[in-house]
Amino acid sequence: MRSASRHVSSRLAAAAFSISLVAGLQLGLADNASAAVVAGPVFNNPKGDEAAQKAIRTRLLDYIGQAQPGSSIRASVYHFWDADFAQALVDARGRGVDIQLMMDESDVSDNAKDTSYSILKAGLGTDLTKSSFVGLCPVNKSCLGEPSQGSSINHNKFWLFSQLDGASNVVVQTSANLTPSSYSRFWNDAYVLPGNTAIYTAYSDYFHKLVGQDWADWQYSSTASSPYKAYFFPRPADDPTPGDTITAVLDNVTCNYTEDGTAKHTTIRVGMFRLTRLAVAQKLVALKTAGCSVDIVYSEADSGSSSGTWETLHASGGPTLRCYNDDDDNDPSTASRIIHSKYLLIEGKYDGTTKQKILWTGSHNYSGPALTKNDEALLKVDNDADHDAYVANFNAVKAAAKPGVLDNTNACKGITSTPET
Repeated sequence: MRSASRHVSSRLAAAAFSISLVAGLQLGLADNASAAVVAGPVFNNPKGDEAAQKAIRTRLLDYIGQAQPGSSIRASVYHFWDADFAQALVDARGRGVDIQLMMDESDVSDNAKDTSYSILKAGLGTDLTKSSFVGLCPVNKSCLGEPSQGSSINHNKFWLFSQLDGASNVVVQTSANLTPSSYSRFWNDAYVLPGNTAIYTAYSDYFHKLVGQDWADWQYSSTASSPYKAYFFPRPADDPTPGDTITAVLDNVTCNYTEDGTAKHTTIRVGMFRLTRLAVAQKLVALKTAGCSVDIVYSEADSGSSSGTWETLHASGGPTLRCYNDDDDNDPSTASRIIHSKYLLIEGKYDGTTKQKILWTGSHNYSGPALTKNDEALLKVDNDADHDAYVANFNAVKAAAKPGVLDNTNACKGITSTPET
């Protein structure tokens, strides 16, 4: 279903807001700016000025400020190390907004010196039966992962706003944590989706299941409401319909096709922090071999004999690859510059239909734990303008990527990893 023209006016409104917001920040007038709540992406730029680095943070703070008394804000976040942001949520509670947060336990244990959790705990409480609270998943476990599968995490990064200025049932699905490195070191994206009751309800139901932590009864699920589809993980190993969500998506791609008498090829672009799931790597190679254009910017693969994704992707005739894992300060104890987004862009023939421009984005890395262990969410968007905005972001990241094509490094191979703070 093509929907490019449907959001033209809202895209113009969003563009106008972006210009005015940046100007407001530069003039110190950010408190007077209010984001138009329209569907579409928001990107940060860690190589830009403070406004560009904190674009996603600023949008979320603006929505918190817009939240109406009697409304609710619910969020599931992996790491939250931003005391001013925490205080903004506590202040929202003070004016009558219900605030409910679920986070991974490592939010506390990985950075005990940060005061954000203490602010949230004091201001919201920890009683999960109340209208406001901050909750943690169990130690070394996601809220819905099966314990027998080993360690797991709540890796979600989504926000739900029931009522903002002129918009209700707003979902913000992002790749960004609330940490200094997420702003100044990592490329991230967010997708704003207002007014789609089915998708909002699906996210809300998933949030409540995270709160309940009933992993024994959890089942992987998805909800479609054109032009969107949301997927909720983990997808347990004993799922009654086991499989890989991403390879299933890629199975719908036709590489070579004819349109208006002209031979064409489908283009696949992947912007991905961690690409360590062998089945996905093999599928991307197979699609390149079949005639698709496959272009990948990544920060971390894995390496190990012939079964490593790094070796698989670098086979002769494989995809175009650029690694973005730049230790520009030569200090392994600090975060490198990376792409932290996790998106897939398909342009061409998909599911038997040509002229398709579709994207998938969220918290879901192409790793084993993201599929079968972690709490994760993934959002599909079938919209030409949004796809093209992501392509522009992809090209900007690709142009900035270091070491780029010279990616035979321990960091790119996943032999060493980058800290988040």
